[in-house]
Amino acid sequence: MLLLLLIIGVLIFLFFAWFAVVSVIEKEPLAAKRSLMLAIILPSPFIILAFNIISNSFLMGKILVGIVFLVTIVLMFPYNKTVKITKENPYLRFDERDTMFSRNEITRKPELSKEYYSRLPEKLVLDKEWHTKPGLMSEKSSMYSPMTFAAADASFFAIEQLRPFVKTYKSENKKEIDAEKISKFITKWAKKIGAVSVGFCEMKDYHYYSIRGRGDYYGKKVVPTHKYGIAFTVEMDKDFLATGPAGHTLMESAQQYLNSGTMAIQIAKFISNLGYEARAHIDGNYELIAPLVARDAGLGEIGRMGLLMTPTLGPRIRIAVITTNIPLKITKRKPNYTVQDFCGICKKCADVCPSQAIQKIPLQIIDGVQRWKINHEKCFGYWCVSGTDCGRCMSVCPYSHPNNLLHNIVRWGIGHSWVFRRFALFMDDFFYSRRPKPAKVPKWMQVSKSA
Repeated sequence: MLLLLLIIGVLIFLFFAWFAVVSVIEKEPLAAKRSLMLAIILPSPFIILAFNIISNSFLMGKILVGIVFLVTIVLMFPYNKTVKITKENPYLRFDERDTMFSRNEITRKPELSKEYYSRLPEKLVLDKEWHTKPGLMSEKSSMYSPMTFAAADASFFAIEQLRPFVKTYKSENKKEIDAEKISKFITKWAKKIGAVSVGFCEMKDYHYYSIRGRGDYYGKKVVPTHKYGIAFTVEMDKDFLATGPAGHTLMESAQQYLNSGTMAIQIAKFISNLGYEARAHIDGNYELIAPLVARDAGLGEIGRMGLLMTPTLGPRIRIAVITTNIPLKITKRKPNYTVQDFCGICKKCADVCPSQAIQKIPLQIIDGVQRWKINHEKCFGYWCVSGTDCGRCMSVCPYSHPNNLLHNIVRWGIGHSWVFRRFALFMDDFFYSRRPKPAKVPKWMQVSKSA
């Protein structure tokens, strides 16, 4: 028994000491301090009893070991009650003209504005409010930073140059293709050039917009033509996102839209070289709702903030999609409703949202679908004030911690136990704070607004 107490005490010390080291590496000072504190405090009773320093050490040791084993069993017992999701696919296709990006564009185009707001006059007051504010990347915005805004603008400029290449590529020289082999090739290649995860699904009507709402394609009907969708994710840098809503989040967001867009066009052209049609869907030129395609391709679930929650990076990703008629082996989706259960109790994104655009209510039936719906007008309105796309919700999400052994152990527990999910949320608040402050901007990017 005394040896067992000593072993348990040493293991507790090593775990929290490891936690402290990882937290230092991850630039999480609060987590580092608190884990180091626990590394000193928690093993102490075990060490004291192991060396028989006080009377009744044996009896107290048995009680303490019993408590440890009981807590471990309770936390790890595979009782995995989750929320019931029975309606998750829309029965109607969404009109891209109703997105905040489209509405932001058409309010500056009188001929489009008149038609749109004659149909939906209730949106006019909301949308006009945006134009009383500085706007994205404005010099008058609260988060204006000349270098970071200039860098973000350069990335968006590069994305615009890519948009002509999202067309459907065709070729007459069709090769005989094995679906399993080509799917494996695309997966491996996409990951080699920067993708974190890759999946394949059959395209459904609800994946597509009904009508386009941006640029030269405004008002055009979307006609689904391809059988398959290839979805992939790229990682957004945690340190940059942690500074949100500072301009560095916009800089990182733009960069990953560019990276994913370049990769999507590469893959689409590759498929056309084999003689099959393919179209890339990238920032500013989507014909579809990328998170839904990615979900059905098995890459994650839709969380409280309306974003795709991936298994290893949470919402800290960007998505691109290629639609094609090349034969592919479908990635079978395994619905993981533990994500919705955790989002249901967490609400951390809602607590820190500067615009209070994320609701704290349970899942609701909206347009026939069980989901959460953020207030896009409030969200975009804050973007127009800050000049950035904020990113606070993604930054503080417990799923967004780095993809390493420590956090993957926690993710495993979250995915396997109803009790562990609640314990994990309590511990996340303890180590990282319920409302963590934005991280400091890296020194090499600390410049004055006049720089």
